[in-house]
Amino acid sequence: MKRRLPSAATATSAARIPPPGLPGLNPRWSRIVRVQEGGGRPTVDWHVLDNAAELTEADITPVGTVLCVHGNPTWSYMWRSVLEHATAQALAGGPAWRVIAVDHLEMGFSERTGARRTLPDRVEVLGRLTNALWLTGPVVTFGHDWGGVISLGWALDHPDQLAGVMLFNTAVHQPADTRIPSPLRVALAPGVLGTATVTTPAFLETTLALAHPPLPPDVKEAYRAPYRTRADRGGIGQFVADIPVYATDETAPELYRINQGIRSLDVPALMLWGPRDPVFGDRYLNDLISRMPHADVHRFEGAGHLLAEDVDIATPALSWLDEKVRRRTRPGSAESRAEDVRMEPAVEGSADGTPYRPLWSAIDRHSEHYAPALVELAPPAGQGPRVVSWRLLSRRVRELAAGLAWAGVKKGDRVSLLIPPGADLTAVLYACLRIGAVVVVADAGLGLQGLTRAVRGAWPDHVIGALPGLTAAKTLGWPGRRISTLRLSPPVRRALGVSHTLTELAGRGVGAKLPPEPSPEDPAAVLFTSGSTGPAKGVVYSHARLAALRDALAAQYDIRTGTGLVAGFAPFALLGPALGATSATPDMDVTKPATLTARATAEAISAVHGEVLFLSPAALENVVATAKDLDRESRETFRQVRTFLSAGAPVPEPLLAEAAMLFPNAEPHTPYGMTEGLLLTDISLDGIRAAIEDADPLGGVCVGTPTASTRIRIAPLDSDGRPTGELTDEPGVTGEIVVSAPHVKDAYDRLWLTDRASRRDSGPEERWHRTNDVGHLDDGGRLWVEGRLQHVLVTADGVRTPVGPEQRIERVPNVVRAAVVGVGPIGAQQAVAVLETVPAGAAPRLAEADLTAAVREASPLPLAAVLVVPKLPTDIRHNSKIDRSRLADWATRVLAGGRMTSP
Repeated sequence: MKRRLPSAATATSAARIPPPGLPGLNPRWSRIVRVQEGGGRPTVDWHVLDNAAELTEADITPVGTVLCVHGNPTWSYMWRSVLEHATAQALAGGPAWRVIAVDHLEMGFSERTGARRTLPDRVEVLGRLTNALWLTGPVVTFGHDWGGVISLGWALDHPDQLAGVMLFNTAVHQPADTRIPSPLRVALAPGVLGTATVTTPAFLETTLALAHPPLPPDVKEAYRAPYRTRADRGGIGQFVADIPVYATDETAPELYRINQGIRSLDVPALMLWGPRDPVFGDRYLNDLISRMPHADVHRFEGAGHLLAEDVDIATPALSWLDEKVRRRTRPGSAESRAEDVRMEPAVEGSADGTPYRPLWSAIDRHSEHYAPALVELAPPAGQGPRVVSWRLLSRRVRELAAGLAWAGVKKGDRVSLLIPPGADLTAVLYACLRIGAVVVVADAGLGLQGLTRAVRGAWPDHVIGALPGLTAAKTLGWPGRRISTLRLSPPVRRALGVSHTLTELAGRGVGAKLPPEPSPEDPAAVLFTSGSTGPAKGVVYSHARLAALRDALAAQYDIRTGTGLVAGFAPFALLGPALGATSATPDMDVTKPATLTARATAEAISAVHGEVLFLSPAALENVVATAKDLDRESRETFRQVRTFLSAGAPVPEPLLAEAAMLFPNAEPHTPYGMTEGLLLTDISLDGIRAAIEDADPLGGVCVGTPTASTRIRIAPLDSDGRPTGELTDEPGVTGEIVVSAPHVKDAYDRLWLTDRASRRDSGPEERWHRTNDVGHLDDGGRLWVEGRLQHVLVTADGVRTPVGPEQRIERVPNVVRAAVVGVGPIGAQQAVAVLETVPAGAAPRLAEADLTAAVREASPLPLAAVLVVPKLPTDIRHNSKIDRSRLADWATRVLAGGRMTSP
């Protein structure tokens, strides 16, 4: 189908050099390249940006070429940062890349030939341009928007030259059952196309308004420079008109050739993405990943369509080129071999050295047992406690697994689970794992906004949920085919877009054959962090690493087959069947841990003869607070517990001590870990008391010794507070805590840069995770946590950590909690103490003179100021974690003369 454009779209004009003074654009890069069109047509002139002259002048031979291809309605100016960084890197002696950024014909400052150009034509003429430039390879393409498609077409046509592909915010396929994005739909409407794209600059201006933050005025002017008149904007209209909406459209066959052809590309690939793009959202990223599953992917939360303007894309692109392309072009080098080894997934045994056993093996092993596997004390409304035997659980898992496979859920599919903890969630979780589907689990405590960000980031293929979850998915437009845990009336089912229910799938799975088991290296789960330190991140675990976590827990806390386990902490509730334990979920709202009462805990212990109890600190605190409501029988029940654990945030010694009085036969423990590694160290109450008596001079929170399968090292801090030193286990050295264990995460999901930054590998067999926590080891091998890396103070007197000084200040009478933050520039920061006191006071204020004097005397750091607030701000999920970054910003404003409002 051909779409008509105004006559101005066929106007002609010669190629030009951009005017001087465009911000960030080096005039030396601009050149005009004359190219033979072919087919008896005359030559045409392209405008390109090219740093070859600077490299040649410096006698530098490039290791390869980056071919940058812009989309619509931008031009080669978009790639200026890549040219600038690549040139600077080469002149500084680093890897040298020639960067060529083209202006399409009819676009930018290239010639307006008046010819009508479609996708296949643009792919072909780009090849003619690269021939004229004598490109021989290795070449890495870098494309955006419609230029991403064109660059991929070039890549498929030049396999001998191709060394890699890079993309950001583009699309190669439009699903038949999904409408094209509304901005394009509006632009393509009859009577609108020409007016919006050619006659007026509306399409251009709309695109320039998509930057986050807004573009500076001079940068906007630079983007407008080649499109001042109707005649200049003909190519903008052509690009939009060329978008295939139907399979019968003229460009559709070429688009199909490209989107199918890239499935066979075996070169490295990088996808950088701005999820706030109203045109090319995560739907299109997910499609690209399905076609190039080997690609490295990074989503920049908060960035959008003009990603190159929103964030720095040059630094990650050049780092990736060096790591994944330059080394690959030198096969056989030691560097290349080491990288290849490091990239291979490793199959790890369990913590005690036994062979890998899948997470569902205990369920299979007990499939004929009628003993309880789990007890749900907070079932759906209107139901009493649910007792599920091992036999029933095994049958339910198998039937659901087979039913899900029948419904089209296959290995590698992502399944978002929006089900409250309990029997349904447990059965669905293990059913998904059994068929190799990747479960996506995000804490409902993130709130709707946080959940939306998480679900869209993971982009599940299927959503299995209870009514509240499915309603949210429908209302907020979450992706995925929807499956309900409950039967729904036909109108509700249609309204929510539900395709199946669990009952239907279980019925389909009766007697059906299960697909082959996934391998240990296959991804098993994407677990989202709590969002305590920024947007929640998806953490990828393979089956081998989840199995190793199970084994680490079993070994550390002596959890055996039949052990009664009460889990008021969601991650461990789901691991009960994997451990072979008889587990109970107390009557509580697990998204609000403080809803757990002592009476509900006693009921759960009684239901499974509980020996091991997992609680979050908030849950434990409320159990202690409500213990006065216990009757004598319930108090006796507490005597059954031999081990109780509290994890998820720091647990104060007084709280553990109070809890220990409730559980007189139990040994209290508090593990140290995070979503990326749920069990790294462990300490008992006696260990905490011993640490307090030792009073380590560096201060911090003692979190105990590493578990049997965990190694802990410290990366010492340099004078700027950066963890640059060689890893060490020497006592008394403060630095970033770095860990290695079989049960530590595989990767961050679709966050290549974050994952890369989190690794501290020192060889092909040394895989370390940077925790972003700061601390030290003592003479006894115990780990002390001194704060977060971003909260380290870099003063004129050196690098200081906050927790030690805070602990000293909290010993001052009437100080409830303290936070020490840095104000001022790095290297000259001043320490400021912000306090909660009793009485609290109604508004923030400067501390009184006597309190200020006492705090300064207690602090090992000189304090520039002491401030008092009614309540210290805490992070999004854990009310025991002080938000020091927020406090530092607030203190900076206040001390600079700002209003004394609450932080």
